[in-house]
Amino acid sequence: MDGAPPPASPAGLSAYVTVSQLLGLTLLATTGAWLGRYRGGVAWDSPLQFNVHPLCMVLGMVFLQGDALLVYRVFRHEAKRSTKVLHALLHGLALVIALVGIVAVFESHRTKGIPNMYSLHSWCGMAAFVLYLLQWLLGCGFFLLPGTSFSLRSRYKPQHVFFGIALFALSITACLLGITEMLLFNIRDSYSHFVPEGVLANTLGVLLVAFGLVVGYVLTRDDWKRPPLAEELALSMDFKTLTEHESPSGGSQ
Repeated sequence: MDGAPPPASPAGLSAYVTVSQLLGLTLLATTGAWLGRYRGGVAWDSPLQFNVHPLCMVLGMVFLQGDALLVYRVFRHEAKRSTKVLHALLHGLALVIALVGIVAVFESHRTKGIPNMYSLHSWCGMAAFVLYLLQWLLGCGFFLLPGTSFSLRSRYKPQHVFFGIALFALSITACLLGITEMLLFNIRDSYSHFVPEGVLANTLGVLLVAFGLVVGYVLTRDDWKRPPLAEELALSMDFKTLTEHESPSGGSQ
């Protein structure tokens, strides 16, 4: 407003966000290198269809989900509505990509006669996806669609924040279980000899953990939370008045 530049980001925030993106891009490149060099690449209508699964899950359930969580830290001075929409769109894109990965693994198993949903990896992964979808639907319903009261939004917000971080951690855990399972299926006899494929896949696991830790650190720093803009505070009070039939100066919960 008045042509004044927006306040600077808190010290250290930009550095951590940059590190998170470098880690994210590196883990995507490492996933591609593993699948391309040691697993034959990625293709849909072929025996390589299974490889679509790990690529999509790392891209959607880890990288894009992490970036969606960072939206409120990165876009600190943009309109709240625009930030909400971007947050929801990134999560939605992550869900679509993850769904492609799930369809790929089920189709691959069906073609090869492999049973589904028997491993701990599959249980954790499916739980992460279903709960992530539910979290996205509830978030859109409470925070994007009109009509939800101020008190309901206020009561739901802590659960939404907590489960957002928890599901991100569960997604990374499922990926780590999937990497281990895939290595044991394919190089069980040589894995313990530090073969290059095993080292590369282990490196991917370390990158996943590092990405999760950096994103988690940014999200849990209270002083890095997005500050409400002055106009947002005024709109929030008006919205509360309209939905709860209170005066802005009246007693509130």
